[in-house]
Amino acid sequence: MSKKMKKPWYEYLYFVSVAYLILGIVNILFAWLGVICFIIPLVMSMSGGGKTYCNKYCGRGKLFTLLSKKYNLSRNKPLPKFLKTNWFRYGFLTFFMIMFGIMIFNTYLVFSGASDLKEVIKLLWTFKVPWEWVNTSIVSPWVAQFAFGFYSMMLTSTIIGLVSMFLYKPRSWCVYCPMGTMTQGISTLKYNNSKKQINK
Repeated sequence: MSKKMKKPWYEYLYFVSVAYLILGIVNILFAWLGVICFIIPLVMSMSGGGKTYCNKYCGRGKLFTLLSKKYNLSRNKPLPKFLKTNWFRYGFLTFFMIMFGIMIFNTYLVFSGASDLKEVIKLLWTFKVPWEWVNTSIVSPWVAQFAFGFYSMMLTSTIIGLVSMFLYKPRSWCVYCPMGTMTQGISTLKYNNSKKQINK
């Protein structure tokens, strides 16, 4: 009998995504940890790693794969063609960045004392979920405000990804994920710049 091959460590990174969502419920301040998931892919891509993070290390992608393969939660249908187009992908990225900018602006308002802290999570940027059981008095109001806004974005994108996984193929979200679009754009720019330097 041949021994079963051991999975590489990064195949278990789905635990990171699950742990993040749970920790955010326990205390919203853990939402700040999600900033790491924003910085690492961009740094890797700008360092010449392309979409390595998305293809190999993304915990959310691993989670969708696990749920679909182990628990058969995906219909495994092809993604609609329009979701693969550049206009949709970059349009969704633009929308996502606008919402991110609004979140940063709200954090600034709280930081400057011009706005009160609103302890709510916004699902799909629309539906408010009170988060009143969390004690945020131990930090500055703007720190908590950022945490609420950032967790809202992470939770919303996870829900969209889960719906995409269920309706279509397991990692359908990865096709139009804003982070994936950004890393691909960075990789394309780096490749074109390198090509121009070689042709000089």
